[in-house]
This record gives sequence, C-alpha cells and structure tokens, in this order.
Amino acid sequence: MSIKDILEVAETAGQIILENGGEVYRVEETIAIICKSYGVDIVESFVTPSVIMISLKDDKGNPTTFIKRIKKRTVDMNKIHNVNELSRKISSNSASLEYVKEELKKIKQGNKYKYPSHIIAGGAITGCFTGLFGGNYLEFILSFIIGCIITVLLKKCDKLQLNDFFTNILGGALATFIALFSSLFMNIESNVIIIGSIMLLVPGLTITNGIRDTIAGDFYSGISRVIEALFVAIGIVLGSVIIFSLFYYVKGVI
Repeated sequence: MSIKDILEVAETAGQIILENGGEVYRVEETIAIICKSYGVDIVESFVTPSVIMISLKDDKGNPTTFIKRIKKRTVDMNKIHNVNELSRKISSNSASLEYVKEELKKIKQGNKYKYPSHIIAGGAITGCFTGLFGGNYLEFILSFIIGCIITVLLKKCDKLQLNDFFTNILGGALATFIALFSSLFMNIESNVIIIGSIMLLVPGLTITNGIRDTIAGDFYSGISRVIEALFVAIGIVLGSVIIFSLFYYVKGVI
C-alpha cells in the first residue's frame, strides 16, 4: 500500500465526519488512528469547519500533504457512527485498505432515511416543540404542517446550494407568515406556533460543537462555529421580523 492511498482513506473518513456534524477533535483523532494503524508514525493534521489539512511522512522522511475544502455541512449522526465503527476495525488491524475504501464509499453515498421520513420528522419536531411551549392540539397540527413545509424548503435550498444565512431568513419568514395568516381565521396563539416552528432551524448542534471544540483547545474552530450559529440565529430573527412588520403594517392600513 502506498502512503497516498493511506492519505486518501484518512481524508475521506475525516471529510465524512466533518460534513455530517462531527467535532474537529474527532476528525483529527480518526485521521491519526487510520494513518498509524497502517504504519505511518508521523501524522500531522489541522482541521477547521471548512478545511482539512493532512501531512504525512514516509520511512525516508519524505512529506506528503493533502488539503480538502469543505463546502457543505449537514447533520447525520448515523454516518459518523459508521465511520467510528470502521476506525475501530482499522485500529484492531482487522480491515484491509481496499475494504476500508469500499466501506467509506458506501457510508458517504448512503442515506438511511427516505425523503418522506425527513418531512414527517421535521413536522413532528416543530409540533412537539409547540406542545412543549403550551400549544393546544390545533396549534400542534399547524406547527406540524409548517415543519413539513420548512423541511421541503431546506431540501430545495440545499439542492440549489443557497447560502445558509438566506435559507434561514426564508425559513423564519415562512413560519411566521403561515402562523400569522392562520391567526386571522382561527383562534390560535401565533407566537407559540412561531417559536415551536423555528426550533427546526435553531443551530443547536453547531453551538454544542463550538463549545466542545473550544474546551478541547481548538479555539479557531470553536469560535468560528459559535459565530456561524450566531449568524444563523440572526437570519431566523430577520425573516420573522420582516413578516411581523409587514403583517402589522398591512393590518393597520386595512
């Protein structure tokens, strides 16, 4: 096996973890485990939420460096779990390099849940949060519908590769519009529906990973994740505020 093959496998594993919501220290640990399991003792990696840099040295001291730009990030704990399980097999020397390549390819391309399942789960999340905040059955149903629509919106924006900031503006605006418009015809508490619905957009994992990276000493990654979460929150608020302003302005004119 060549050092380039080992580097390719380590980079792919790290990319899968980082793109699907994993922490920076987990990516670096996985890269080190894979490389050292295949006989590469000198391993250096530097990972941020948007870049993976790996440098290896062979027995003669010749360096090989690889840089990978990460442009897309989502949340898929199943893929992270699968990579972790695979890295355990590698560390126990029970997996060949070719086998690992094929498994990583399957993990990267795999999708455990189908599209309708994502939509229903999105509706269930928003509906349950609305109930948690004191909503009744009617408000739960409306939040469920809004959650389903927002999930479809997020999928469409992802395909169009829209910026996350503008995606969250659209999501916040859509949730607020449906809730306020429905309040004109139904006896509902629109604020409860809005709060429950936008919880689908709140970057909880990003904030958590930012704090964990900071505690682990990865200050650049931790701060950048916290700032990213802050901008997502600003986008949600901005979308809601725009609809609130337009709604009460039109209502006041009428």
